[in-house]
Amino acid sequence: KIAIIVYTLYGHIGTLAESVKKGVESTGAECTIFQVPETLTEEILGKMGAPPKPDYPIMTAAKMEEFDGFLFGLSGRYGIMPAQTKSFMDSTGSLWMSGKLVGKAGGCFFSSGCQGGGQETMGLTTVTFFTHHGIVFVPLGYIDPKVMSNDEVHGASAYGSGTIAGGDGSRQPSTLEKDVGESHGKHFATIAAKLAK
Repeated sequence: KIAIIVYTLYGHIGTLAESVKKGVESTGAECTIFQVPETLTEEILGKMGAPPKPDYPIMTAAKMEEFDGFLFGLSGRYGIMPAQTKSFMDSTGSLWMSGKLVGKAGGCFFSSGCQGGGQETMGLTTVTFFTHHGIVFVPLGYIDPKVMSNDEVHGASAYGSGTIAGGDGSRQPSTLEKDVGESHGKHFATIAAKLAK
């Protein structure tokens, strides 16, 4: 069982999460997309022009024990994960104290405004969460040659699949990015299944 845990403000991560889920499910694994709790008020979200949140259930720390692996969908904020995701991760202290996540699989995928917007730094700084919990980090690597494509501007790196939103958020995930997301989900679920045995 794989949990995809996202924070999606303008929908880019939600769209990519659906592709990642498709890849996970292609292996026969169960997969559910969750979202972390929002920390911004409705008033602030309105001023930011944020659309309504997707209809994903809210993840709680207690629910994490039920899953064999976790893929975090991260919307970049200044080259790091959003505060909402960090707040959720900070709520997992009791799981850390009891070692409940040790040996499970972990990975991440990203959205940033531009290619230099922090997709690799988000991956690198998420590894600290995995490390402290004893979660085995499963990167994308270069298992899909599309990650190295220079045919178009796109997200993704060895750390995980990704999308470029554009500075104003108007660019949506491309076919190439969604394809890499699907490859990422399939690869992750394959490794997670080996760890779960």
